[in-house]
Amino acid sequence: MASTGAATSADADATPSAQTRRRIAVVVGIVFIDLLGFGIIIPILPFYVRSFGVSDVFIGLLAASYSLAQFGAAPVLGRISDERGRRPVLMLSVGIAGVAWIIFGFAAEIDARLGTTLGLAVLFGARLLAGAAGGNIAAAQAYIADVTPVADRTSALGLVGAAFGLGFVFGPAVGGLLASDAAVSIARSVLPGFVPVTPFSLPSFAAAGFSFLALGAAAALLKEPDRIRTSAGRVTFVSQFRAALADSGLRPLVIAFFLTSLSFAGITVMFVPFLADFFGYDATAAAMFLAYIGALGILNQGVLVGRLSGAFGVRRVVRAGVASLFLALVLLAASPLAGTAPLLDGGPTWVTGGLVVLVGFGALVSFGNGAITVGLAALVSEGAAGSQQGSAFGVTQGAGSLGRTIGPPLAAAAYTLVYWSPFVAGAVLLIPVAVLLRR
Repeated sequence: MASTGAATSADADATPSAQTRRRIAVVVGIVFIDLLGFGIIIPILPFYVRSFGVSDVFIGLLAASYSLAQFGAAPVLGRISDERGRRPVLMLSVGIAGVAWIIFGFAAEIDARLGTTLGLAVLFGARLLAGAAGGNIAAAQAYIADVTPVADRTSALGLVGAAFGLGFVFGPAVGGLLASDAAVSIARSVLPGFVPVTPFSLPSFAAAGFSFLALGAAAALLKEPDRIRTSAGRVTFVSQFRAALADSGLRPLVIAFFLTSLSFAGITVMFVPFLADFFGYDATAAAMFLAYIGALGILNQGVLVGRLSGAFGVRRVVRAGVASLFLALVLLAASPLAGTAPLLDGGPTWVTGGLVVLVGFGALVSFGNGAITVGLAALVSEGAAGSQQGSAFGVTQGAGSLGRTIGPPLAAAAYTLVYWSPFVAGAVLLIPVAVLLRR
């Protein structure tokens, strides 16, 4: 894997044209629709697992299964997109995701009819399938790199990050609403009797619908970019990782992706159960708070990170993001100490010390996650050869998926012992990341 940057298309040395902007808009739109479906599942996932009557450790294992499949698939999908094209990879992956979410929605029905063991097996199988499809982010990032000049790439990749943010604004909000008693009651009166309608299946089927909508959008609107394609023989993702780790420019970025993903595992897996256990949030309330974080993510990843990178440099912005995420994790661990009593005598009862701390946490975690995600992606793009953008993004996304595979079971197990331990451990893991990015 070369460490010399290169143009990936005829557009790469010119100011983005109207056609380029349209291409970027289509990819960002597809990512948004796909992530909207993913976001719908987030607020219900811990409660869904708990409905099977199993330990919270299974929440971590279920999250790990998704990331394990993504870890294996991201480098492979990135390489295939280099060889066969970005468009077919994106189309195939969102179609598979739609099937996976349908299966996911039937898991509780199988649990009730055929037993918990088989129900859990279906639940995990669906998450593995969805995780493999989730490796498509490498192809989406590579597509953006194909059609944008190097100078504009951070801002363009930030739009992909903003699509994630939008997905996490509207997705959890939609998921929380669909999990409400009113929505379930309406769906039961409208849908045929053979369709299982529960607070868990209804969001799952909606997620499938959005994935199929993304498939239709890709088929109708997405065009394959002109670029240099690789003609090298097939390689495994293990060999791709070895090549990346041997590259002095990419090695610290691959390690940083791994460590930040490992650090973030405590938040991604145990944050919703944490809100339920210490602040009394149900799925709908948790969804609204996730929507708040996602709304900030749109601002950060779509606007702020790109502008700050232009003014101060990408590497400095990433370091600021690491510091922000560190503070967010420490603040989250301490938030129960602020309590749930009203903050002001005679004031609104919902304005509590804990809520104020959580609002501050949301601002810090949103900026930290956005700066790290977008900034590291831009640094990877600068350090990879033009014909290997997909492979480079696949390797780094795979490293992130590895962190999200190892981290969730450890975070869930630690949470059952001492609630603050996964968050504090995550903060400690960010210290070597800051060292890796010091220059």
